[in-house]
Amino acid sequence: MITIATYVMSDIHGQYDLLMDIIEKIKLNDEDTLYVLGDLIDRGPHPIKTVLKLMEMPNVICLVGNHELMAIDCLDFLMKEITNESIASMDAMTINNIVSWKINGCDTTLKEFRALDRETQMEVLEFFKDFSLYEEVTVGDKDYFLVHAGLGNYRPDKKIEEYSVFEMVWDRADYDIQYFPDKYTVSGHTPTQFIEGNPKPGYIFKKNNHIAIDCGAHIPGGRLAVLCLDTGEEFYSSYDD
Repeated sequence: MITIATYVMSDIHGQYDLLMDIIEKIKLNDEDTLYVLGDLIDRGPHPIKTVLKLMEMPNVICLVGNHELMAIDCLDFLMKEITNESIASMDAMTINNIVSWKINGCDTTLKEFRALDRETQMEVLEFFKDFSLYEEVTVGDKDYFLVHAGLGNYRPDKKIEEYSVFEMVWDRADYDIQYFPDKYTVSGHTPTQFIEGNPKPGYIFKKNNHIAIDCGAHIPGGRLAVLCLDTGEEFYSSYDD
């Protein structure tokens, strides 16, 4: 008998080998659901290979991370033919977006993206644009709020719809604040190695109904982490060499 499970992971950052390793470890089957909380791309060696793999998996639901937002902001322009008109259309915002993405590690993404044919490039870009900003799921008797980063400028009386995209994908979670009295917030964005006071850096971090699952796949010694929402079981990829 196959047990259907719900899993979450985040911040793959182009680490295709780690992704395949951990998919094998959790024995993901077609009936399971895997939520990926953004930042599939940039920094690691195979971001587009990672994206293409996830695109072919119908049981994967992706949320947008700040790196996908940067890609969306830049790729529409970068896919254009370089002409006098396209150069003239480069305003300060376009230039700033490209510079910001460059600083944040887009080189491997652009290298693999440029190797694609134009049809596949468009499919990848549309895939990014379809990502959810957040998801609310119930597994068993527990409710979860899934988001890439957190809830910036948090207020208890602030409705989810009032938070900006920036506040959800760029602003880091405040683990000293419990966002919801009756649900768990699962997020990535901040590697658990960098959470102040974390007694187990590099492992899933839990505090005040927060569950932080970015275990630094893109940093030396980092790994991908997957949490099974049904059982609470934690899975970790092998260390990146």
